[in-house]
Amino acid sequence: MSQPNIDVRYVANLARLDLSDAEVATFQGQLDAILGHVESLSALDVSGIEPTAHPAPVFGPMRDDTPGNSLTPSAFLANTPDQAQGQLRVPKVVTDA
Repeated sequence: MSQPNIDVRYVANLARLDLSDAEVATFQGQLDAILGHVESLSALDVSGIEPTAHPAPVFGPMRDDTPGNSLTPSAFLANTPDQAQGQLRVPKVVTDA
């Protein structure tokens, strides 16, 4: 499956780029090389490979949210610098307009 050439000037115009003739020639060669590489990848047999979003397992940075792990509201508020009526108080960050 042969890919048609992508018009570098058209793409540059969409991106609001003003390219010289030398830059267009350079980018056209680079873009053709990229498309050739993608075409060679499409020829690979990947029928036995399970699709993944990441090449390595990704583990969540968060702990499991189970009752044994979570802090109770009173334990959380015990460590806060300012509290009132069982709530965390923070400084006002919005001024009156």
